[in-house]
Amino acid sequence: MMAGAGEEVRELFRAGIRGVLEAWPALQIAVENGFGGAHSQEKSEWLGSAVEDYFIRNADLELDEIEDFLEELMTNEFDTIVEDGSLPQVSQQLQTMFHHFQKGDGAALKEMASHITQRKYKVTATALKTARETDENEDDADSVEEMEVTSTNDVVAVQPETSDANSQTIKEEDIVEDGWTIVRRKK
Repeated sequence: MMAGAGEEVRELFRAGIRGVLEAWPALQIAVENGFGGAHSQEKSEWLGSAVEDYFIRNADLELDEIEDFLEELMTNEFDTIVEDGSLPQVSQQLQTMFHHFQKGDGAALKEMASHITQRKYKVTATALKTARETDENEDDADSVEEMEVTSTNDVVAVQPETSDANSQTIKEEDIVEDGWTIVRRKK
């Protein structure tokens, strides 16, 4: 393989990783709501290069290793526990892309990237923002514990920065141990 071709395939792999992460509802919710702090957007962009480096350094990754790596990044960088069943799916997409990259199959990488872009999820998480801003408005209580995510059966656990601001608007049964809050998609 020529050096130029290898760099092109690497660029396609990099773009594919970005596409997978941008289409991942759990990550987008975390970024949109600033769960990673003031630099959530920058962390999201850094995540792409961290994932790319992880694959390059570890040639034969098992699916559960990729899941563990992504889970750790989400917990450490965004205070988010991903419980929506998306980790295996995202890990599988990344692993498949890496296999195409290893084979130098740029066409397969382009094909995968275009499918991911077409299936991109629309994530709306305004209900959670509302909960943090208006804790005296009881009418918002129903919209607070159900975050709208149009995808499969998503459940994302979120650890709020201040539990006292959210305690009035989130029902007690949605608060699980250690101050984490379960946020479910609307039916």
